[in-house]
Amino acid sequence: MAQAWRCSGLRWSADGPELAWDGGRRSALSRGKRVAFGVEEAGVRTCVGARGHRCPLGAVVPGRSTGARCEECARLDRAHSVAADTLADDPRPYRVYLAWFGPGMAKVGITAVERGPARLLEQGAVCFSWLGTGPLMAARRTEELLRAALGVPDRIPYADKRAVRAALPETEGARAAEIAALHARAVALSGWPESLGREPFRPVDHVGVFGLAGAPAAVGAVSELVAGGGVSGELVAAAGPDLHLATRAGVVVLDTRLLAGWGLVPAGGRERELDVPVKGFTQRPGRQDGLF
Repeated sequence: MAQAWRCSGLRWSADGPELAWDGGRRSALSRGKRVAFGVEEAGVRTCVGARGHRCPLGAVVPGRSTGARCEECARLDRAHSVAADTLADDPRPYRVYLAWFGPGMAKVGITAVERGPARLLEQGAVCFSWLGTGPLMAARRTEELLRAALGVPDRIPYADKRAVRAALPETEGARAAEIAALHARAVALSGWPESLGREPFRPVDHVGVFGLAGAPAAVGAVSELVAGGGVSGELVAAAGPDLHLATRAGVVVLDTRLLAGWGLVPAGGRERELDVPVKGFTQRPGRQDGLF
């Protein structure tokens, strides 16, 4: 029986996207590579725990959950996150940013300076610009100020982000236009904390990094993994946690957060490229012809 591996998610390094596995192993994901794996036949999806600790209950979690945590571990994980606003004594400097995911989809957020653009890559931001830098609580207050004044959210559903990726403006200037206007409005506002320094508009575009330029439109997205199922396809683009995989039935998006908690095995000689539920799929999958 093949050894099962457990995926801890997609990571963005200086060299591009990588799948991270429990134990520290990483698999680089270059465009054109075939991504293929199976799910253990008798497997169940179990909670991944929180803050580096195993779930004490070994709880089973739903296949469609992108968090892969039981209710208690999810509560514990969020209680120690910046998003929960419980780390007021964090001494690290933070940045406030404006991110754009497609027409009408801009958001404001914060990230630690030491992380660089990693947070924006993880979210699948098509382009972004920094707004300011300062202490955590000043960054948090500025984020709230800008959300209210600019009428932008701090979260955008991934389903919405995926829906517009095939119809992005062709030029970097056009893709940056919305956040350029928002940035100008933001820096003109009064009420910024004195400890947070404002930064000039310098848009960073990720279309090339993600491989979205000229990429074919996706025809569906994997909605969950199932025991005994499998996935196989050629990587044509990657944005945030999403892998865009080319199959004979078209490009299908795999949210790698759905992998966490499952035991994954080599694809073997599976007959179908996509032996898992796929939302919006319009054609029957063909036969699998590759290995991961």
